[in-house]
Amino acid sequence: MYPWKFGVPMSAVSSVEQPGAAVGGVGGNHTHCVGSESHLVPRSSFLPGNSIQSKLLTHALRVTVKPVLGVWARIPSARWAAQVVDQAARVLPPLDGVGHRRVRLTDCDADWIQAHNADLHSVVLYLHGGGFLTGGLNTHRRLASRISQSAEASVLSVNYRLMPAHTIGDAVADGIAGYRWLLARGFVPAQIVIAGDSAGGYLAFMVALALADLDLPRPAGLVALSPLTDLDPTDKLQHPASARCPILPSSALVAMTALTARVELRARGVSELPPSPVDADLRGLPPVLLQVGSTDMLYPDASLMFDRLTDAGIPASLEIWDGQFHVFHVAADFLPEARRAIEHVAEFIRAVTTVRNDDSAPDPLDFVREIA
Repeated sequence: MYPWKFGVPMSAVSSVEQPGAAVGGVGGNHTHCVGSESHLVPRSSFLPGNSIQSKLLTHALRVTVKPVLGVWARIPSARWAAQVVDQAARVLPPLDGVGHRRVRLTDCDADWIQAHNADLHSVVLYLHGGGFLTGGLNTHRRLASRISQSAEASVLSVNYRLMPAHTIGDAVADGIAGYRWLLARGFVPAQIVIAGDSAGGYLAFMVALALADLDLPRPAGLVALSPLTDLDPTDKLQHPASARCPILPSSALVAMTALTARVELRARGVSELPPSPVDADLRGLPPVLLQVGSTDMLYPDASLMFDRLTDAGIPASLEIWDGQFHVFHVAADFLPEARRAIEHVAEFIRAVTTVRNDDSAPDPLDFVREIA
């Protein structure tokens, strides 16, 4: 357990934190985050990586996945891609001791995932990555089950609607529907953490921001893994991480941006990108944990979001994992760095979800019996 409420233990941090751009992101260095939420200050940490397993997997990804994504960038609107990827991922089972059950939301379905050691004192609303175009319950079930097991929390993984058939706004609406679904089943906001990776990180922030407009209370915390926080690709394409990234080719990011604009034109008659979290009024958000690899193309997004959260006075922690690639967490079966990162996520979830459900609210246990 952490010796403080929010942050990572000092033993997990590199003994020499990297200066300037490596740690402080766009805005420079920041101090450590220690103490209760009312006394939190921003914290950015550079954590060790580059295990043998990581180096081998990084090389394999660079010579296999990155070229494939380069080909995909030529036909990003192909609707079959999402189905093929998610169906292929059906061979990936959840962790041993973790059960899952399909449930229905307003306009999509979701996975209710619960490790045998999970209690009903905390729950994660999870939004998967995939560039708003692919990914689903199958691709992220193992990661979600690992989070459930590590955090001793249940997970609702939302199978939100994808482009090009639907807009990013539709995906945000599905995330909100997932939040309402949890509230309707007896969970209180102080027990809920919204989490997501890559495009799902974008959705996690946008869902949390939308809750205030809907007069819904904020969740206990937000977790963003390798998050996309700025839909404008300009700064990312100019950052050194763009060339170092072993998974995402620049062409894929450009293709996703162009397709997003076309989808918005068809849906709203305006060829403009949807709003980005980095440009939003972030005041009122709960504590945030961001994790990103130093070779991730979206490293600039995580760094910029950390700075914007800091400027807004939001308790935030940014972990930069040395040598790690985009959403390295999905490789936790092989990478010790990924397992440590997920444990940090689990500690964060446990730290911010300290309030039990209201006795006057529906009992979440009744819901668990209902779907059992």
